[in-house]
Amino acid sequence: MSALQSLPMSRLNIRAYQDEQKSAWDNYIFQHPEGTLFHSTAWKRAIERAFGFKAVYLSAEEDGEIRGVLPLFLSSNWVQGRTLISTPFAVYGGICASDEAATVLLREAACRVADEEGVNYLELREPHRSFGNGFVTKELYVTFEQQLGKDPEKLMRGFPKDTRYMIRKGQKSGLQAVTDDAQLDTFYELYARSVWNLGTPVFSKRFFKILLEELGDSASLTIIFRESKAMAGVMSFFFRDAILPYYAGSLPESRQFAANNFMFWELIRTSCERGLKLFDFGRSKLGTGSYFFKTQWNMSERPLPYQFYLVKRKSLPNFSPVNPRFKLATDLWKRLPFSVTKALGPPLVRLFP
Repeated sequence: MSALQSLPMSRLNIRAYQDEQKSAWDNYIFQHPEGTLFHSTAWKRAIERAFGFKAVYLSAEEDGEIRGVLPLFLSSNWVQGRTLISTPFAVYGGICASDEAATVLLREAACRVADEEGVNYLELREPHRSFGNGFVTKELYVTFEQQLGKDPEKLMRGFPKDTRYMIRKGQKSGLQAVTDDAQLDTFYELYARSVWNLGTPVFSKRFFKILLEELGDSASLTIIFRESKAMAGVMSFFFRDAILPYYAGSLPESRQFAANNFMFWELIRTSCERGLKLFDFGRSKLGTGSYFFKTQWNMSERPLPYQFYLVKRKSLPNFSPVNPRFKLATDLWKRLPFSVTKALGPPLVRLFP
């Protein structure tokens, strides 16, 4: 029996996603406390359009009512081989369910799909829990969160002294924040140069355009200017009452003006004014510059227990840029002309979903 066919467990059944479920699916993840933007059908459409990965979205239902969902994508390339991921290019994913019965049913269905498809591994980017039962936990990432209130200055007083100093420095440097989705070209140049300096491939501009189109009001661009020069930029996502600054980049010369500190403070300040409740600073790899930058904001740090079910592989994959095996490639990438990295980056970045 295929994993996409009905698998009875009590009165629960597994169902493969159909477009007619769109509203019910999105309503379910929006109301569920563990639902995220990356569980949504908008993220599904964005990934399908931008990368062509095959979506295998599963729901657990009881009497026609959704009791749990699991977004999955099949990816195949010469680097990672064939994989099943929930979800690509997302910090969160995995199972979102109302009870343990639905969780178990979806987990078993995912493993069955992984076995039938002959993948190297199944990866569930669970934000909170470990499974056991044949799954292995990869402890590489943490995420940072800050509860917001009505008074941003109260939050400011809770930041470490050095962080407050850098924010004030940015304010005194004449920086201005402009939120404008029409600034995609400006944002892309900032982001592309930033990842080039880090030695990692860049997404295509088309991907960011698709995100703005599919996510609508759930995404926005903010650019930091000094006089007429763009110094830093960020694409932020919104889900329920949370903001997640997701893709960010800045010029090396912006450091002297503390543009990054100013930019993230402006997002926090305006989010408070909008009545948002959570600033999700997103994931970082332990021991990286991004990790240490986020620790300076006195936010809550939480491990991300990504779950792996190994099928053909016998050990956890490690395709992280911090892997010493990739150091030579990273160093070489930094030496390539910027224009070349913008051309070569998009085909390469899709190899590491």
